[in-house]
Amino acid sequence: MPVPGPGYSITVRVEAPPSASAAGDLTSAVGRVGGVLTAFDVVESHADAIVVDITANVSNADHVEHVTDALDALPGVRVRKVSDRTFLMHLGGKLSVSPKVQLRNRDDLSRAYTPGVARVCQAIAANPADARRLTIKRNTVAVVTDGSAVLGLGNIGPAAALPVMEGKAALFKKFADVDAWPVCLDTQDTEEIIKIVKALAPVYAGINLEDIAAPRCFEIEKRLREQLDIPVFHDDQHGTAIVVLAALRNALRVVGKEIEDCKVVVSGAGAAGSAIMRLLMHKKPGDIIAADINGIVHLGRSDLDDNLRWLAENTNKDNVSGTLHDALVGADVFIGVSAPNLFGAEQVATMADKAVVFALANPDPEIDPLEAQKHAAVVATGRSDYPNQINNVLAFPGVFRGLLDAQAHEITDDMLIAAANAIADVVDDRLNASYIVPSVFDSAVAPAVAEAVKAAARRSGAAG
Repeated sequence: MPVPGPGYSITVRVEAPPSASAAGDLTSAVGRVGGVLTAFDVVESHADAIVVDITANVSNADHVEHVTDALDALPGVRVRKVSDRTFLMHLGGKLSVSPKVQLRNRDDLSRAYTPGVARVCQAIAANPADARRLTIKRNTVAVVTDGSAVLGLGNIGPAAALPVMEGKAALFKKFADVDAWPVCLDTQDTEEIIKIVKALAPVYAGINLEDIAAPRCFEIEKRLREQLDIPVFHDDQHGTAIVVLAALRNALRVVGKEIEDCKVVVSGAGAAGSAIMRLLMHKKPGDIIAADINGIVHLGRSDLDDNLRWLAENTNKDNVSGTLHDALVGADVFIGVSAPNLFGAEQVATMADKAVVFALANPDPEIDPLEAQKHAAVVATGRSDYPNQINNVLAFPGVFRGLLDAQAHEITDDMLIAAANAIADVVDDRLNASYIVPSVFDSAVAPAVAEAVKAAARRSGAAG
């Protein structure tokens, strides 16, 4: 279901005749082939020609060709160059390092580096806890990946994962003033990843695991949490779970239902789906039915790994079997973190009255949102071009801001729930079926989440 959007934005430089109709001809050509014009700039003007930059949102590489062919086909028009604005943003990377102190003269250098720095080193050697006070550690997070499950692209490796990790670090800084740094590891061996992260840990006050495939991610996170004295957070699991819980709390307010009375169906039993279900269990839903590529997760299946067996033992109270479509019958809530185009409006029609549908597969959800809206009362996606975007950016910056401010040495489910409640509360009296979570650009979100996490850390004794 690709649609034109800013993630695939191009600027086409064209040379055209200097006629009165030139602008209209060019913009109409873009519109005829489905491009969404966002800017039109005359960059050169001559007696016999004008040079124009036309910026438009398109849907994919084939669509780029349709746009440029349509422009080229106009009489007297020549396409000079096509620039992909997303690639232009990434040229040279998206991060840099800037010193926080000025090095103007010999005296500054003597304090920031040798000989003065030696005394600071000795102070930390004598009292290692001073590293948080006297180094970057107090505000620094490692964004760690092995490149094995990047976005919806799969196992593309650490180098190809780097643009995502850079973006993650930029979001940390933008929304919570956390200094995060990409750590892309050229190994997918569980033991080696654990060993490397442990060795890197002295520099950081928190570890954000990212885009590591299940089930390996479960083992890596579990053991790092056991072996490190800083919080370890797998965003694909817990960031997603936090925002889903926040959105579901508000969605159920919209439809007037209590979670204890709801049948919840979750499509996807990997990292995100499992974490969502485990966090939801704290709210005691009426029932949770998990489904994956092989259908409903139940105790009679022969393909259960440790994660699926735990889900089979702790969800699906009647041990039903069947397909995702079977599970949807009578369900109050659908949460999808799986694959595109799994069902249609006819399946939503079999759900309970005032159904809630969270179709979060990205970029193409489990059901076309417009189809879901035919029968569901509340619909959410992971996309930015529909209402109710379930986006981890609502969670992870504020979560880590709170963890760092509390000098927390671990992260607990109570902190995750506190974060979810804080996100839900930001919506306040603006709540309606098309606004169950705040915008990612709402400046109130990260501070509210940070305060909630910090308070929960102090209540649990996890604060430093």
